[in-house]
Order: sequence, then structure tokens, then C-alpha cells
Amino acid sequence: MLISKDVHFMAVAIALSARGRGRTGDNPNVGCIIVKDGVIIGRGWTQAGGRPHAEAMALEQAGQAATGADIYCTMEPCAHKSKRGPTCADLVKEAAPARVIVATLDIDERTRRQGIDRLGQAGIAVSVGVLEQQAHRAMAGFFTRMEKRRPHVTLKLALSLDGCIALADGTSQWITGERARAHAHLERARCDAILVGAGTVAADNPGLDVRLPGLEDRSPKPVVLGKAEVGDHWTTISKPEAIAELDGINWLLVEGGAATAASFLKADLVDRLLLYRAPIIIGGGLQGIGDIGLGSLDVAHGQWARLDRRHLGEDMLEIYERAA
Repeated sequence: MLISKDVHFMAVAIALSARGRGRTGDNPNVGCIIVKDGVIIGRGWTQAGGRPHAEAMALEQAGQAATGADIYCTMEPCAHKSKRGPTCADLVKEAAPARVIVATLDIDERTRRQGIDRLGQAGIAVSVGVLEQQAHRAMAGFFTRMEKRRPHVTLKLALSLDGCIALADGTSQWITGERARAHAHLERARCDAILVGAGTVAADNPGLDVRLPGLEDRSPKPVVLGKAEVGDHWTTISKPEAIAELDGINWLLVEGGAATAASFLKADLVDRLLLYRAPIIIGGGLQGIGDIGLGSLDVAHGQWARLDRRHLGEDMLEIYERAA
């Protein structure tokens, strides 16, 4: 089945947006490409710290060739004034493209619909809603922070087949294999911050860095839940709800242990689950999740929808997100 060129090129823009994930501060990780005569002549994604924006980066690459081209943006070009530079809506308008194709409107009321209205008033054809759900998922950190006033939370668990994260004595290296561990480090590189409990700090003294060649500079900011002896570069919070106070954090990865995982689930603060399952049975080990206060099995059903399932060597990765 053939797909339209708009769907194809928007998918490319969404893929580009992932390059900025975990590095854009308060800004959304937007992707943008400029296409003329079926050829991509400009591409961009929100840069570290939030500037330049994706559209500005793509327009600089395309230059004057952007006139009469099609511009694909994963989010409506910004329209509110900033001391850090001109609005993307104005930059796009000045470039005079033939069309602007937008995946989703900006949720920020300072821009929402103003960006596309400004382009429409300039005589530029604007389409909205191409791969909107995929774009929302790619920029979920920004949308969660704007809608729920907290970061988007991914809970990561590395488990045995019987749901354990360690032997009874706490030994946990290694539950999963090398490929699964490498994927977990890639997930770290895509987050602004990473959180563990005070018990994990005391037992393991984790570095929480990214140990993948070429991505070492993408290590997230370390956060600890509870009282622990940590360095000055750590942030300490007293309860899961305090993640709302983390400044400039769109994407938060929670790595455990069992009590921390349970506390975030009990507080209904988990948006996404990463379950790495190794083909081993421990028996009598430490369970991956503590008591979450579930009163009835009926409540447990319908909460999660599986997005992906894949093999990583001998291990299995399952990814879930909130069903509603």
C-alpha cells in the first residue's frame, strides 16, 4: 500500500525530532524538514538548550531554495516573542514556502493557532494533523510538562521471568545481557534526568551515566528519592510528587529499586514502562515492584497498552504506555 508523500516526509521529521530528546530544556524536541521537487533541501531539530529551533536550523540549511518548497514541522512554528531570537512563524513566513505541513498544534497558549494563522494570513497553505499521534508521542515530555506540570516518566525494570531484580542477598549484576544493557543506556541518553531511590544509592553507588561510545556527553542529571549521601551534582527529592519541582526537565527515567518503582506507580506518575526480561528464573529473589496498594484486580486491568515487543539478544524488551 502506497503512503502519501506528506505522511512519508512527516515521518522523517518525527525521526529527526528524536535527536533533540533529553537536551532541549523547557522546549519541545521538534523536527523539521524542507522538501522541494521531492528532495530534502533542509533539515533541523531543536538544539541543546532549546535553540536554535528546528525550523530555524532547517531554513538556514535550505537558504533561498526554501521559497516555494514544502516545510514539514512536527509542531506548529512558535509565534510568541523571545529575547533569544525571532519567532519561527516569522522566519517561515519570510521564506515564502508553498505549503507548511504541521503534525500538531502547540499546546502553549502563547503560540497555539497563532503560528498557523500567521502563515495562513500570509497566503501560505497550511495543513495540520499529519501523524499527530506519532508526533505527540515523540514530544511527550513537553506535552506532559505543559498538561500535568511534571516531567514525562518512564519506569525501567530489568527482571527475571519470575519478576525478580536480584538474588535474595541483593546481587543484581547482571540480570540481563549486553544488548539489553546497551539499549537501557540508549534510553538514558534520551532523558533529561534519571532517578533512583536512596536504597539503590547506598547499595550500589551508581554512576547513572551513559556508557555508549559517542554518547557519553548525553548522561542525564542524577536524582535521588530520599536521604542519601550524594555529590553536589545530584538533586534530592523527598517524594515522587516533587518531580514537578525539577527545573527544565521534560523526560525523567526512573530506574529503581522496588520501593521506588512502587512509590511512583502508587502515586500514578508513570507514563511509560520499559520491561527488560531475561530468560532466567531466580526463585526467592527480590521482587521488582513493591506493594502499590492495589485493592482489586479489576482496577489493574486496562491501565497499560503495549507499544512494542522485541528481542535483544536472549532477552525480551516490552514497552507499554498508559492506556488512557
